[in-house]
Amino acid sequence: MFKYRADHVGSLLRPQELLDAHRNPNLSSQKRNEIENKHILRVIERQEELGFEVFTDGELRRRGFMSDFHESVDGLDKDGSIARAWHGGVADAGRLTGIVVERVKQKKRLTKHEVDFLKQHCPGDIKMTVPTANQFPAVAYKKGLSDRAYKSYSDFLWDIVPIIQSEIQALVNEGVRYIQIDAPRYSYYVDPKWRRYIQEEMGVDPEQALDEAIRVDNTCLQGVKREGVVFAIHLCRGNNQSKWYAEGGYDPIAEKFFNQLDVDAFLLEYESERAGTFEPLRFVPRGKAVVLGLVRSTIPQLEIQEQLVRRMEDASRYVPLENLALSPQCGFASTMEGNLLTEDEQWRKLQLVVETARKVWSL
Repeated sequence: MFKYRADHVGSLLRPQELLDAHRNPNLSSQKRNEIENKHILRVIERQEELGFEVFTDGELRRRGFMSDFHESVDGLDKDGSIARAWHGGVADAGRLTGIVVERVKQKKRLTKHEVDFLKQHCPGDIKMTVPTANQFPAVAYKKGLSDRAYKSYSDFLWDIVPIIQSEIQALVNEGVRYIQIDAPRYSYYVDPKWRRYIQEEMGVDPEQALDEAIRVDNTCLQGVKREGVVFAIHLCRGNNQSKWYAEGGYDPIAEKFFNQLDVDAFLLEYESERAGTFEPLRFVPRGKAVVLGLVRSTIPQLEIQEQLVRRMEDASRYVPLENLALSPQCGFASTMEGNLLTEDEQWRKLQLVVETARKVWSL
């Protein structure tokens, strides 16, 4: 039975004061930290008011969901960029920065500064999010630059593994009860155009790349104490100012992804036709949980509760209801700029998640 029936992926919209603080080069780090603290306390209180039993800081200290990694290592050229095609929004979110130009070297922990504050102020269990090691070769390895440091994508990938592995171990040691690996790059294997990209641009067989991706994430969890800790993985199809870059059902990866990944729960996008049907969930092993991302974090319109309940019932044909939970399909602000809705609209959606969970499971 999954402990957290009402869940959310982690990131929350930044208020304007916080956005201004991060964009102001003349603001002292102490003053920015004070502003972050103020708004993190506010979002913790709001989560408690709504009835969540696991808490995040909304990733309010981060520039993006993976920026903790960028700020914790040397070896990345922060001015480099790789173009990405995004769909479904109006914001300019087409480039990702941080090209590896030297062998990466860790200079500090990724999330300790976040955990320390949460441990002081959270009224319940803490969820911390960390990016999968698989995220970085796809967005940070640029031929002609990166191959001077690493001969291949794979060499770069495995050099990241000890960094993520040690971070996860540290989080467990610090008493964090819910650790979520954010893994958008698995969407490369469900979308035909991105499978072609892996084959033609990266020069790697997609199935071999998928096998290696699973080995990498499993290695990051290997040997970590599990008692009382939920390890989860979140798969999305891109989330940047209400844009996305991939589409396709889980069918091409379901059997390997669900059976081989050594996690307790899968947070899956199911908010639109882009995600396909529930049928691939038949491969989820008994006892593992699926958090259904049925509420859209990218649009202001509020979902209809009755429809969410029916979809939960449909999914329970493949995974027992006791092993299901509900959440938005992704974070509300995977990048600092956030998706195209207001904070009030965000909180109404999260309230709907809690109220629907209470109705489905009679909480």
